[in-house]
Amino acid sequence: MKREIITTGDGSKTIQITDWNEQYHSKHGAIQEAYHVFIRHGLDLFDNTAVDILEIGLGTGLNAFITLLEAGNGKYKVTYCGAEAYPVAWEEASQLEYVTALMVPNKENDFKQLHEAPWEIPTEITPFFTLTKKKMDFNDIEAQEMFNLIYFDAFGARVQPELWTVTIFRKMYCALKSEGYLVTYAAKGSVRRAMQEVGFIVERLPGPPGKREMLRGKKPL
Repeated sequence: MKREIITTGDGSKTIQITDWNEQYHSKHGAIQEAYHVFIRHGLDLFDNTAVDILEIGLGTGLNAFITLLEAGNGKYKVTYCGAEAYPVAWEEASQLEYVTALMVPNKENDFKQLHEAPWEIPTEITPFFTLTKKKMDFNDIEAQEMFNLIYFDAFGARVQPELWTVTIFRKMYCALKSEGYLVTYAAKGSVRRAMQEVGFIVERLPGPPGKREMLRGKKPL
């Protein structure tokens, strides 16, 4: 499928799949969305602790990179698992210029390492951030009570409805530890109901720029 790099509403870039009219991040602001959904309403729930994170859709590496930056102040020690069926090559990711947009020129090598780290092997990128990349279909996830937090950042239900089903969310529920959270930019009623059906306690929260709402699910004790 044809892909192109576009500039989003906050000046940061993302990849657009032209045939689908779908972007890896919000066209209203890639970096704004990442911080709002996954940091403010996800990672910030944890304080001065070790956090095990699963990302559904590693994609451009933006969410992982921002999490690495957040962990860099010593507030978190993050073990991060990024699941991705169709990896984005470094040659393409480097054109997104996230290091420049985030004003962290000393972190260029860390961002490159995120993309060039070997698959299936834990790699310590910094003392506070260890990454395991898994090249896999989301249907193949069989983790049991391994994660405190899931960043659910799959392509939207409009283009890949099979990723937003009861079957997938049951896998996410099983992958979380008790009192773990799943956060996603999505807000559709069908997504909320699928999450509730498998046992999540679901909140509607204010969405990032360009979206009225987003969802957060908690796995109870």
